[in-house]
Order: sequence, then structure tokens, then C-alpha cells
Amino acid sequence: MLDATKIEEMVQSFTNALPPGLTALQEDVEKNVRAALSATFSKLDLVTREEFDVQTQVLHRTREKLEALEKVVAELENNK
Repeated sequence: MLDATKIEEMVQSFTNALPPGLTALQEDVEKNVRAALSATFSKLDLVTREEFDVQTQVLHRTREKLEALEKVVAELENNK
């Protein structure tokens, strides 16, 4: 799911763009836009930044282990 602060930023951006005559409807518009954005983003297969960073670290460690194993295999092949 998308970071809640990003959704709030988008809601504020949208409501700030409303004409002055519609400011009385601002709270209702904010609620509806927030609900629509949340529903849309929840349908997308998104991950949080934290989840992405964790998976990036896991991938990095896996690559390091793979490189170490490749070196071991290469040394074993050279010693034949």
C-alpha cells in the first residue's frame, strides 16, 4: 500500500486546486478523494518503501553469497 502521507499530499493538492466558491465543500471533497485514492491504490499490487528496501537488502546479500560460491566453484574447477 502507498504511504499515507503521499495520499494526504495528493488530497491536499487536489483540494487546493478547487475554486474559492467550493471551499465549503472542501471537507466532503477531501473525504471522497481520499477514499477514491485509497481504493485505487489498494487494488494495485504496490509495496511500501520499507518492504522494497528490505527486499533490496536481501537481494544484495544473496548476490554476495552467489559471487562467493562462484569463486569457490571456479577454484575447485581450477584445482582438478
